[in-house]
Amino acid sequence: MLKKNDLVDVEIIDLSHEGAGIAKVDGLVFFVENALPGERIRMRVLKVKKNSGFGKVEEYLSTSPDRNMDLDVAYLRTGIADFGHLAYSQQLKFKRKQVVDNLYKIAGLKDVEVAETLWMEEPVAYRNKAQVPVRRVNGQLETGFFRKHSHDLMPIEDFYIQDKEIDRLILFVRDLLRRFDIKPYDEEEQTGLIRNLVVRRGHYTGQIMLVLVTTRPKIFRIEQMVEKIVAAFPAVVSILQNINEQNTNAIFGPTFRTLYGQDTIEDQMLGNTYAISAQSFYQVNTVMAEKLYQTAIDFSDLTAEDVVIDAYSGIGTIGLSFAKSVKAVYGVEVIEQAVEDAKKNAQLNGITNAHFVADTAERAMAKWSKEGIQPSVLIVDPPRKGLTESFIKASAAMHPNKITYVSCNPATMARDIKLYQDLGYQLIKVQPVDLFPQTHHVECVALLVKA
Repeated sequence: MLKKNDLVDVEIIDLSHEGAGIAKVDGLVFFVENALPGERIRMRVLKVKKNSGFGKVEEYLSTSPDRNMDLDVAYLRTGIADFGHLAYSQQLKFKRKQVVDNLYKIAGLKDVEVAETLWMEEPVAYRNKAQVPVRRVNGQLETGFFRKHSHDLMPIEDFYIQDKEIDRLILFVRDLLRRFDIKPYDEEEQTGLIRNLVVRRGHYTGQIMLVLVTTRPKIFRIEQMVEKIVAAFPAVVSILQNINEQNTNAIFGPTFRTLYGQDTIEDQMLGNTYAISAQSFYQVNTVMAEKLYQTAIDFSDLTAEDVVIDAYSGIGTIGLSFAKSVKAVYGVEVIEQAVEDAKKNAQLNGITNAHFVADTAERAMAKWSKEGIQPSVLIVDPPRKGLTESFIKASAAMHPNKITYVSCNPATMARDIKLYQDLGYQLIKVQPVDLFPQTHHVECVALLVKA
C-alpha cells in the first residue's frame, strides 16, 4: 500500500479541471501539479486519502510535446496561470472537452452542438485588474502573489497575464513604499499599514485607478507619494484609499477615500462607455468579454420588438449591449451600488429603454409579470454557483421564447440546463469562450429555446 514519501513511476492519463495531472496507482487517483497527459514521471507521494492522493514530480521520465517549456513555475505555484504549462491550442481543446463532458455527465446530453473554443490572439498580459498583496519577505517589503492554499507571499515582478502597464505601476509603488518606509501588513502579528494594491486600467481609454488598502486611516507623507505616482504615470486619474481593519480574507473594508482625481475610471465595451468604480464587477479581459457578449447577442438573434430581461445585470454591461437592438431591457441585480452604476451607465450612453432595479431576480420577475411585462428573451449571467431552482422555475413561468445563458462554470450550467429542459426548454448550441487564457476557467454562452 502506498504511503507518504514513497517514490513510484506513473503515467499521467488526464488533467483535472484545475490543471493537475491525473495518474492511477493501486486503485487510487493521484493529482500531480505540473504534469501533463502522456508524460511519464517519477512521483513522490505527498498525501494518501481513501480513494485518492496527491503527488509531486520528482523527475520527468518523458515530457509531453504539448508542454510549454518556458513557463516560470511560480505561475503554477501561485495559481496565476495554472494551465500555463500546456500549449495554448491544447488549453482550448481541454476547455471545450470540459463543457462537452459536463453536459453529458450532468445533463445527459450528448448530441449538442458545442463549437470550438473562441480563442485570444495574444493570450497573455490581458488582465485589466490586479489585486496584489503587500507583505514582508526576508526583511523587505514585497509585492507578489500567495502560494496556492497558503498565505506565503511569493515576490513576483511580471505577473504574466496582467496588463504590462499595471505591472509597471505596481513595481513603482512597491519601490515608493520601501523608500517612504511604509510598513507592510503582517497577518499573524496584526501589525503594519499597507495590505494590498488594487489597480484597474481601461483597455481602450488607458485610464488607471490605484487603490491603497490600509489597516488604518493615516498614511505618513501620502501627499508626496501621490505626487510622485501621478508625475510618473499621467494615465492615473484616480487614487483611492480603502481602510480594512479586520483580520479577513476580504480585500476591501467598508470605507473608501479619494486621495486624488475621481472615484471611477471609464472604459468602452462594444461601443458603450462604462464608469467603473473600485468595487464594480467588470470583466477582466475586455477583448474576450466583447467576444462573449457579442456571442450572446448573436445567439439571441434580437429584433426591434424584443423585450429582454437581464438577470444578474451588474453595472449593466450585458443589458446595455443589447439595448440598442431591442424594444426594452429590464435588468435586476441584488447589489444596490451596481444598480446605481447601471443607471448612470445607461445615461452616459444616452440609452433610455433600459430599466434597472435592485432586488432578487425572483421577486423582480414576479413583479414584472404582474405589470404585464412579457419577455421574449431572458439573459442570465450567474456567479460560479449557477442559478437557484426557484429562479429557474420563476423565469420559466414567464415563458420567454429564448434563454441565453452566459456561464463561468460548465458544471453548474449543465445542472441548470437539465432543470430548464424539464420545464420545456431545449438546448440548441453552446459556444465556449476563453476569457481567462493560461488558467483553468472557461466561459460559455448557451442558447435554450422553448420547445
